Amino acid sequence: MKRLPPLPALHTFWITAQCCNFTRAAEQLHITQGAVSRQVAGLESHLGYPLFLRQARGLGLTDEGREWSLRAQQVFGLIGDAVEQIGRRRETLQLKASTCVMRWLLPRLIQWQQERPDVPVELTTTVACAVDFRREQFDAAVIYLPIAEQPAQARHLFDEQLTPVCAPTLLGGLHAPTDLQQQVLLHPTRDEQDWTLWLKAAGIRLSNLGQGYHFETLDLAMTVALQGSGVAIGDSALIGEDLKAGRLVMPFELRVPTGMGYYLVYPPGTEPSAGLEALMTWLVSQAQPSG
Repeated sequence: MKRLPPLPALHTFWITAQCCNFTRAAEQLHITQGAVSRQVAGLESHLGYPLFLRQARGLGLTDEGREWSLRAQQVFGLIGDAVEQIGRRRETLQLKASTCVMRWLLPRLIQWQQERPDVPVELTTTVACAVDFRREQFDAAVIYLPIAEQPAQARHLFDEQLTPVCAPTLLGGLHAPTDLQQQVLLHPTRDEQDWTLWLKAAGIRLSNLGQGYHFETLDLAMTVALQGSGVAIGDSALIGEDLKAGRLVMPFELRVPTGMGYYLVYPPGTEPSAGLEALMTWLVSQAQPSG
């Protein structure tokens, strides 16, 4: 394999090729004219052919020089792009979270960016509730898993507690859990596990449990509930903003723990950067009942 030309000399050639003048190239590179001339001559010696035509009226590019000028422009353009893009990724925290936590997380990330524009966050959403840091290049992730399986490097946000919610317009018809028999039930998943768990804790059975509408995500179920089209079941913490704003209401006080929780995690065996530590500490404080 032929030895590659020295990168500094190639850069000096590229700058000189743009102006075809050793003096102006030296001014741009902040070196002497003699240094420019020597680096170009060294590159020509390495390649085995001239790159410039040295004429009385000034410099001109040879055929090889014109081709090298185009190639050098591509090379240094790629290097410049890499410096900008990779640098931006290093400065911006890469966060992964499942769609089910978006109603809680997104408003807080918007607030974070307003308060801490010096620590930008890029959010990637997914239907998955886990992360594999060996294959996924994220600085942190919000995951959902059994409370008993909390990883050592995890920061606890909140435990899942299920409760029915609906638009205020439906509240007048819901005086007791048995009134759910006359309502359209909205399921945040394809199975009916959430409603089944809550109804068991409430001590009732409904013949309409398998009816109503089934959705792929909590967000979709809540969107339909906001329209007054039925009663949904969801995590009271995740939909806290809708409850505070009065867009949704809890017709009953019963909240049923599922044994699952939401956690902030970062790659094992690493120490979070100052920016990531600040973000995680802030999100944990936001997850507290007074947050």
